Amino acid sequence: MAKGGSREIQAFLGEETSFEGKLIFEGTVRIDGKFQGEIHTDDIVIVGETADVNAEINAGEIVISGKVQGNIFAKNNLEILAPGKVYGNILTPKLSIQEGVIFEGTCRMEKLEAPLNAKVSVLNPEAMAQGQDKLGES
Repeated sequence: MAKGGSREIQAFLGEETSFEGKLIFEGTVRIDGKFQGEIHTDDIVIVGETADVNAEINAGEIVISGKVQGNIFAKNNLEILAPGKVYGNILTPKLSIQEGVIFEGTCRMEKLEAPLNAKVSVLNPEAMAQGQDKLGES
């Protein structure tokens, strides 16, 4: 969680805003617009209802109520709220999915020890279908 345990927003990407690239920050960031790229923080990412995010997200805590396409690595907690849509693989020790959410992908729940700037490994759905327990690089 952000320093001091607060969800006070330090940065905001508004509904009519588009950004492409790598976002690295401390504190809480809320995205309501379009974002494509990578997001890295030990703190909080909030994806609002109007957001359209196509990114790999590595964060301490993530709250999603918009659309996310990409792999999600939440070190502490991931919360998906209606009408959220997630298309990608999830790795987190704690997951909450509200009724009305769309989630297409795989989910692995375990305590995460890797630093957030490390390459994320996610479940490989093809290997799972063949009965193998192998991870694929994202």
